[in-house]
Amino acid sequence: MVMQTLKQQIDALAAGQTTSVALVTECLAQIAAHNGQLNALVAVDAEKALAAAAAADAARAAGDTRAMLGVPLIHKDIFCHEGWKTSCGSKMLDNFIAPYSSQVAENCDAAGFVVVGRANMDEFAMGSSNENSFYGPVKNPWDKKAVPGGSSGGSAASVAAGFAAVATGTDTGGSIRQPAAFCGITGIKPTYGIVSRFGMVAYASSLDQGGPMAHTAEDCALMLNVMAGFDERDSTSLEHAKEDYTRDLNAPLSGLKIGLPREYFAEGLNAEIAGAINAAVEQYKALGATIVEISLPNTKLAIPSYYVIAPAEASSNLSRFDGVRYGHRTAKTGNLDDMYEQTRAEGFGTEVKRRIMTGAYVLSHGYYDAYYIKAQKIRRLIANDFQAAFAQCDVIMGPVTPTTAWNIGEKNADPIAVYLEDIYTLGVNLAGLPGMSVPVGFASNGHPIGLQIIGNYFAEAKMLGIAHQYQQVTDWHTKAPQL
Repeated sequence: MVMQTLKQQIDALAAGQTTSVALVTECLAQIAAHNGQLNALVAVDAEKALAAAAAADAARAAGDTRAMLGVPLIHKDIFCHEGWKTSCGSKMLDNFIAPYSSQVAENCDAAGFVVVGRANMDEFAMGSSNENSFYGPVKNPWDKKAVPGGSSGGSAASVAAGFAAVATGTDTGGSIRQPAAFCGITGIKPTYGIVSRFGMVAYASSLDQGGPMAHTAEDCALMLNVMAGFDERDSTSLEHAKEDYTRDLNAPLSGLKIGLPREYFAEGLNAEIAGAINAAVEQYKALGATIVEISLPNTKLAIPSYYVIAPAEASSNLSRFDGVRYGHRTAKTGNLDDMYEQTRAEGFGTEVKRRIMTGAYVLSHGYYDAYYIKAQKIRRLIANDFQAAFAQCDVIMGPVTPTTAWNIGEKNADPIAVYLEDIYTLGVNLAGLPGMSVPVGFASNGHPIGLQIIGNYFAEAKMLGIAHQYQQVTDWHTKAPQL
């Protein structure tokens, strides 16, 4: 049962073919057998999970018809969940027990999910490889020498390894789509503001967005129905009418116009990835879609723009971690300034310090206009490029990353090389658009390859339907790693 999809688990529970206790027990057994190798989860509470599963079974027996009641779930360790440690992959929050729940956790609890664990992640969501965690790197279930992608690598690895059928993730510059691609699963980053950021530890507030990670597009649609919704506690939450994201799953694709950006297929793209993407596009043509060549001329400027804006926002957001109110505090004595400095020196990892310093620099007097304001102007140009493209096509398709998963430690000496892996994903966040990753094959080294689908604002249901139709005629999403 552990390698079933979310939909299969929902149907099995509704039909009385299994129980929540049985599902959770199998997930916990899978975690116990393989998490020691993968390091995908940083917290597991078997007693709490089994008690919640038993309560869910009792509620179902008493007539509770909630579809998700008793289904196992894994939360990325960035979502506050009352009573659970919420570390955000950092020593700074290693002792922090959340006193309240995020909107995402509240919604999942209300739907009846049973949380079986908390997923490892890059510290404060800063990274593309899940090597930047205080708890050590996550390993890719398809190749334990390789990274799973980041920052939601623990969530992606957990779904791929069968620890749960679905997990929550967050995406600031590709952190749902890239690990989904590297681990051979499906993941979607919704339109900015669709999923509340309340109780989601902030990295870059104008870019962060939560979303689901699962085996299939159908599962992501079901999960997004739970996660999405207006939240007055989040000033960036959109007052958007509640949607059913499953509504277009069976919509035919005849007449669909797919835009292929020439900049996404230029120098630097791995030939095997290009081949897999082209094969997927051919499959879409067979399903009735037509292809339009488009241009996103400012694609190359997404990296420098993002790596000014995101660190600037991070330097502001992370200033709250000072050792005074919560989290790590140095044991070394001294005056208040010494305490601040030593606490942050001990509590933050290398990549977080690098981004805080970069952000503080670009926001400093004399550099704000030269860097930060200019990056925001470029951000607008990138958003305009996408709108011009959507005048010609319904969705945009291309690769998620220029390469497949690299080996753990391979790029540690060159952080810029890791930043360059985000070339195809960053623009989506800068523009606030929805984007998703769908498995479309494997490279010769056995590493999964993902197709990126980008839609216009609020096009999640259409995108999920487009992905679902592809998954109805292919089986890449059904492949499972040999653990």
